[in-house]
Amino acid sequence: MSSPRDFYEILGVQKDSDQDTIKKAYRKLAMQFHPDRNPGDKASEDKFKEAANAYEVLSDPQKRAAYDRFGHQAFGGGGGGPQFQNMEDIFSSFGDIFSEFFGAQGGAAGMGGMGGQRQGGARNGPRRGSDLRYICELDLEDVLKGLEREIEFDTEQNCEVCDGSGAEKGSSAETCGTCRGSGQVVSRQGFFTMATTCPTCRGEGRIIKNKCKSCKGAGRKSAHKKIRVTVPAGVDTGTRLRVTGEGEGGYRSGGAGDLYVEVRVRDHDIFEREGDNLYAKIQVSYLQALLGADIEVPILDGKAMLTVPSCTQPDQVLSLKGQGLPSLRSGRRGDIQFEVLIEFPTKLKEEEHKLLAQIAEIKGVSVSKEKHGFFSKKK
Repeated sequence: MSSPRDFYEILGVQKDSDQDTIKKAYRKLAMQFHPDRNPGDKASEDKFKEAANAYEVLSDPQKRAAYDRFGHQAFGGGGGGPQFQNMEDIFSSFGDIFSEFFGAQGGAAGMGGMGGQRQGGARNGPRRGSDLRYICELDLEDVLKGLEREIEFDTEQNCEVCDGSGAEKGSSAETCGTCRGSGQVVSRQGFFTMATTCPTCRGEGRIIKNKCKSCKGAGRKSAHKKIRVTVPAGVDTGTRLRVTGEGEGGYRSGGAGDLYVEVRVRDHDIFEREGDNLYAKIQVSYLQALLGADIEVPILDGKAMLTVPSCTQPDQVLSLKGQGLPSLRSGRRGDIQFEVLIEFPTKLKEEEHKLLAQIAEIKGVSVSKEKHGFFSKKK
């Protein structure tokens, strides 16, 4: 007599699989080997029973713990044969698996893919509206001080005339006689159980005979909204600002969703950003680098003076404290870091050449006899 197959192996799952994984694995096998899909196929029927037997044990935490410890011996004699010998027992135990697979599903998605909730069965109760997302593009200068901006977008909201009921004032919706308010019609074909959206009420669970003239019974109307939002200083790309209650209107007098304003900061012509600090490059003449200078440099809100110390080296970084961006949390401003690029002349005047030659002589550096030669270190 051959040993019974391992239950985990039958369902094709690992021993540490969670209940959701086990349920999905069983549902897949049950659909594959269902007798209605394989009429007259004894092998498929046996596999169907085998999968049901494995699921019956592994879906129950206590039975699963016993099986993990003692194996098939935990269930009498180690035979491991199917406990379900007839199909009716299987469907009475696990009929919900098939109903879930074929049942109606609904829901709404908010603008930009946010929000929305999965709805099953009748949808006639109050339900919160979806959250919406709005992309707000800013310049780096806007980040410095923050701003108020009016934004516009299209959405849906409850009909104000019928308050979302869809029925004319003085009347109300009636429970659907076909599905009795469930929004679903359950039918059986042999051993196969199916739950489908009610064709009479289209899943609403109710029927409106006297429809609201304003929304034509939908209970919803399109709305164009204009609101002002405050964008604080210091925001960055990816910052999300939540505006409570300004999302999609609720269903059947349910609460409105929220609006999420997502910030995107445009690239700047001069500055690159890293946190609250800004980075830029500046050019100084070789004389300014050697002798030192106070030069005017750009900042986000105008100009400022930057001190270039004498003997500044190429690629040296000079910092302008407190002229960067404000922190979103503390308001303290970062710095601007300037990378120095030294500009050398391409041609010297005769007087410039003579003066530089004198400096070279003082430094003990030999130079070319030609006016426009290169410096070389004296050996």
